[in-house]
Amino acid sequence: MLKFKNKKEKIRFIVITSLILIFVLLGVLTPIIFKGSTFDTVISNSIGKFFNIIKFFSDNYVNILESIAIIVFMWIINQVLRFILKIFTARNNHSETIGKLLLSVVAYGSVIVTLFLILSAWGVQTPTLLASAGILGLAISFGAQSLIEDIFAGLFIIFEKQYVVGDVIQIGDFRGTVIEIGIRVTKIEDINGDIKTINNSDVRGAINTSSCLSPAICDISISYGADLQKIEMIIEANLQKMKTEIPTIAEGPYYKGVQSLANSSVVIRIYAKTLENNKYQAVRDMNRFMKVLFDNNGIEIPFPQLVVHTPKEDKK
Repeated sequence: MLKFKNKKEKIRFIVITSLILIFVLLGVLTPIIFKGSTFDTVISNSIGKFFNIIKFFSDNYVNILESIAIIVFMWIINQVLRFILKIFTARNNHSETIGKLLLSVVAYGSVIVTLFLILSAWGVQTPTLLASAGILGLAISFGAQSLIEDIFAGLFIIFEKQYVVGDVIQIGDFRGTVIEIGIRVTKIEDINGDIKTINNSDVRGAINTSSCLSPAICDISISYGADLQKIEMIIEANLQKMKTEIPTIAEGPYYKGVQSLANSSVVIRIYAKTLENNKYQAVRDMNRFMKVLFDNNGIEIPFPQLVVHTPKEDKK
């Protein structure tokens, strides 16, 4: 429903709409109601030229039917091509990326071909139009160098497999999952759901973290008074259980030893590898597993400690 800021705006809208309807009705109904009259002659020679729909259809019904047939035929061809492309490009992420690019080309191409066929059906000299379009395209290309650069950069990104849809990449300070690679831009979604659109020509120094397995690291602290060798034996005995309970771990886990000697604890490290998309969840699951393991075996995770020394009072 339309909303108006004030009453004056509403009145203006009603007046303009009423005038448009009056002109349309005059142009359409005058040849029918006042056929052969002077009023019909006046209207037909003025606004009737624009609204005499009956005469327009009677004079051009062949062209109209041919245009409708062209649109239906090209729509069927477009749907068939889209169906074939989806079948042959649904095998993996790289094929899916190329498929989306080809679908975009097919969509734009079918619209352009349909327009030229319809113009030809209406008697427009399409060869002359194509020659004019070529000259116009050459003129536009000089002013659209950045657009052409984006298109070529997008093609190189796709065919060189720099990254594909579903990969996690980092460009500058922005890190996220590639959700779309178009002819002109790449769209990346970060962990917060924010989507960043980057021109393909501006994608430089992209880090593809999905090209290999990513590390999942669990650092956990034990007290200095704990039996380190006993704790290491418990961890080694439960590594296989950790992998079984955490299916996102693709390689490992491994016990890597003492990572650091902190102020109030000894920090030990468990290391595994996983897919980039599962990295953070794998770390959370590993932390939980180690906490439960330590609780079940009576191993204390120390709190931060602060030792305060107070000087003795001077004797008199």
